[in-house]
Formats: sequence, structure tokens, C-alpha cells
Amino acid sequence: MAGKQRSGSGRRVSSSKLNDCLHLLVRSALVSMLVAPSIFFLFQRNLLDLFSFVDRDDSSRTPILAYDTSAEVVTRSSLHPFRDESPYLEPRVAVKKLLSVEQAEGDGAFVRRSIGRPEMKQLDPFLLLDHFAVAPPAGFPDHPHRGFETVTYMLEGSFTHQDFAGHKGTIGPGDLQWMTAGRGIVHSELPAKPGVQRGLQLWVNLPGKYKMVEPKYQEIDHQNVAKVDENGVEVKVIAGESHGIKSPVYTLTPIMFLDFSLKPGAVAHQDIPQGWNAFIYVLEGKVTLGTKTATPVSAFHTIQLGPGNGLSVWNTQDKLCRYVLIGGEPLGEPVVQYGPFVMNTEKEIRQAMQDFRSGRNGFEKSQTWRSSPIIVA
Repeated sequence: MAGKQRSGSGRRVSSSKLNDCLHLLVRSALVSMLVAPSIFFLFQRNLLDLFSFVDRDDSSRTPILAYDTSAEVVTRSSLHPFRDESPYLEPRVAVKKLLSVEQAEGDGAFVRRSIGRPEMKQLDPFLLLDHFAVAPPAGFPDHPHRGFETVTYMLEGSFTHQDFAGHKGTIGPGDLQWMTAGRGIVHSELPAKPGVQRGLQLWVNLPGKYKMVEPKYQEIDHQNVAKVDENGVEVKVIAGESHGIKSPVYTLTPIMFLDFSLKPGAVAHQDIPQGWNAFIYVLEGKVTLGTKTATPVSAFHTIQLGPGNGLSVWNTQDKLCRYVLIGGEPLGEPVVQYGPFVMNTEKEIRQAMQDFRSGRNGFEKSQTWRSSPIIVA
């Protein structure tokens, strides 16, 4: 009996410990039920934050800037600012660098040519980029074009455009004109003020199917140029789209033309569609692109970019830097150029020259039209 009592006493002690353990497990389970969802939520949120910048659609990814496009308000995400590295899986880097030096062009004008020189004859779909400096009486008097588009973007001063289709306009700092030469146009571009006028002129090739369209002229005032200005980075969207903000300019060739200004210490990230050709031209200061440890590139350099889905640029200097980023979808067509005529074949070039000389097939007004004198006051 004594043995059984000890045994029974042992069982009673074990039952008490078992009950304590059960109570502890129940309390733990209740706490877990309350805490676990929060832990899972936080874990899930961290996962979403982590992968929110790895977007499968690179063309719509905006890793740094989030936009309310309806109001054109820009805010910077506090998550993953990527101050020291590029957020892109395949960042674009420099593959060619050229310094543009001044050369004479037009009637007494001077330009720094980047695209369109022997070292970089073309970068499909771009034919030419000139950084011009013109003071009266110099300029670009009446001359023809066929087969492409010209884009004039003013940096300083004013320029007056006239053409035989009846278009006339004067553009000042930050304004632009987009002229589709199409089947034929004769126009002039002359300074409208005393002193040196500075700007950029870009030539954009047209696909063969659009080379003979009717001429078109678009003029955009600087107040109507789409802009983003936040955290030391200002972007003016001359053509195309940047972070959800679109330019009002209509283009026949898919391109982007963006004017960036970065304060000291700022960094800009810009998506660029895969397969597009792209380059930057440095207007002011020095830029560090691709990686923050790259060698800074100074003003008046053209930098051709390699393949990738985006570009990161840092201002590691103590002064403002400014550059234009230009990119476009390659046409993949033959290019035959003779001065102001750009077509697909030599036969088409000969035809363009004959049409201009004889005043036909789009050049009917070229025989009698002359631009009006510009009075500079």
C-alpha cells in the first residue's frame, strides 16, 4: 500500500505539473494569436518594401520619385533613396565620350557639334545635335529641309523662325519649336535680340513612311513645358515622358528629350526603354553617371550610353550641373544625307534636290518666298 501511495502521490505531482504546462501553453498560444498577425504583417510589409523597386515592367518603374500625375505633384519616397548606387538591374554607363569644340556654321554662327561629326556621325534616330552661339547679324538665313524634324531649344536670348508655310514665331529662354520638315520646307532662324543667343538644335530622323508628310510646326512656351522640381533635381520634359510627366509635344519618332539640373549632392534616376539609343550632353558643371565612383565628365562633352533600362547621374561637385538626356527608338532604316535633305536612298536624295531646284513636290513656294528682315532692338 505504501508503494502504491507513493506511486499515487507521484501521479498527483505529475498531474499538477502537467496542468501548469497546459496553462502555459494556452497562454502562449493566445499571445501568439494576437502577436503573430502583426509580425506577419510587418514581415509582409518589409517584403513589399524590399521588392517594390524590382518591377517586372522596367518601362513603368519609378524607383525614386512617386508622382500624382493628375496634379503634377512630385514627392520623394523615404524608402531606399539609392543615394550611392543605381537602382537599376542593368544601369546604363558611358561607352563613348566626345568633347565638342566650336566650329563655324550658317552665316557667321558658331556651334559645338556632337552628333553629326565624323566620330559620331549618327545615333539612330538622331542625325545632329548643335549647341549654338549666334549674335546679330549672324544666323541661319533661308534654307530648305526634307525628310526629318528639327528641334530648337533656347537656353539664352531669343530666336525668330519663319517658313514658307506661313509659320512665324519668336522663342526665348526655355521655349522650344518643333518643326516637321516632311516633304519639304524652307525656313530661316535668326537672332531676335542684341548679344549672343544660345540654344540647342536637334535633328530627328523620320521613318520612311513619314518622310513625305505635310510640314508641321509646334511652338511651346517655357511656361507650358512640363517640369519636375524636387530634392535638388529639376527636370524639364521637352519631349517624351519622365516619371509620369508627359510633354505636350507630338512626335512621329518615339524619343525623350529631358533637361536636368542637379544641385550639389543631388542624384537623378531616369528610366530609359530597353533597346533605345541614348546620350547626354553636358551643358554646365560636371556629371558622374552610371556609378557614383565613375570619373566626372565636364561641360561640352557628349556621352553615348550603353544598353540598359535606366540611367543614374550624381552631382558630386560643389556647383550646379546641367545636362540634357536624349534617347530614341532606332528606326533601323538606311540613311542617305546630302546637306539639309535626309532620305533612305540616293535616288530619293536626287529627287529632293531636283524638287527644290524646280519648285515642285512640296517646294512649290520656294521659288518666290523670302523671309522678312528681323529688326533687332
